[in-house]
Amino acid sequence: MANFVGIVVGFLNVYIIRLVAFSLPPRYPLNATWRKNTTDFDWNEMLKVLAPAKINLFLRVLRKRADGYHDIASVMQKISLYDELAFSLRSEGISLNCPNSNLPAAEDNLVFRAARAIFSYTGYQSGVEITLIKNIPTAAGLGGGSSDAATTLLALNEICGLGLKKSDLMKLGVKIGADVPFFIFGNCAYAGGIGDKLKTLKNIPKVNVVLINPQFSLSTKMVYEKLNLRLTKERINYSIPRFFAVGDIIREMHNDLETVSLKIHPELNDLKDILLRQGARGAMMSGSGPTVFGIFTDENSAKKAVEAINKEVSQRCLVFFAHSL
Repeated sequence: MANFVGIVVGFLNVYIIRLVAFSLPPRYPLNATWRKNTTDFDWNEMLKVLAPAKINLFLRVLRKRADGYHDIASVMQKISLYDELAFSLRSEGISLNCPNSNLPAAEDNLVFRAARAIFSYTGYQSGVEITLIKNIPTAAGLGGGSSDAATTLLALNEICGLGLKKSDLMKLGVKIGADVPFFIFGNCAYAGGIGDKLKTLKNIPKVNVVLINPQFSLSTKMVYEKLNLRLTKERINYSIPRFFAVGDIIREMHNDLETVSLKIHPELNDLKDILLRQGARGAMMSGSGPTVFGIFTDENSAKKAVEAINKEVSQRCLVFFAHSL
């Protein structure tokens, strides 16, 4: 009997190690203080996973499609600013907790929709309790909600033993949001189509970035609608840029959506100017905004810029340091 118990315990230890190790990004000091305020659940008994933000190193909107979406050409890069999710299996149902946040905890949350989608697709009969800690600003052009959904698909596929391939998860993900497949795909990619046609970009130079979020949101749908692109069935080809050095990234920085967002909120130009004054080699809005980011030559100069910018913007903005993954 003792030998049998030993074998079972050994199997469980190996299995838990395998779960924790699966495709998780490295831990990085977070810019949040949620740990001080969250005492109503035990994180030691949950599988904890990080969900990274992204920036667009460039973004061109090529055309409006008949289905209401837009074809884009973009380089998307994950960065070391993370939301945190915890997963605990239960007998039935999906329970989502978003402590210290005004996010919805049901149908309107992409995490809930991702869990429901993968359970429905696989016929999984049990349930899960999920806790989401938000550190990435919402509706900010950083893909936080899409990353949370992608992380949910990856985590539940693993801990529930569902056995889906990455391609299966990406097909599920695009039904939840256009950026979700990217967060399943990899750390850096060229994105075409509505953002779901992805190609790996290898040997991209690492970048250190400072992000400024003005603490208001921008609707992605509204920003795209204000582009006023004509409806067309014509396909537009766009060549993939080559990034051999940080200077190449600086030279290619461009965002078609920036012109729209800057008209709505001209003060975003001031945030770009602050980044440039503090030593950024280039500054731009990410996605549909309103978060702007600057690329710095090294980590030390970027962190010094964070300190200086925090003093300048006081409580008006959130300021983060991050690096590419």
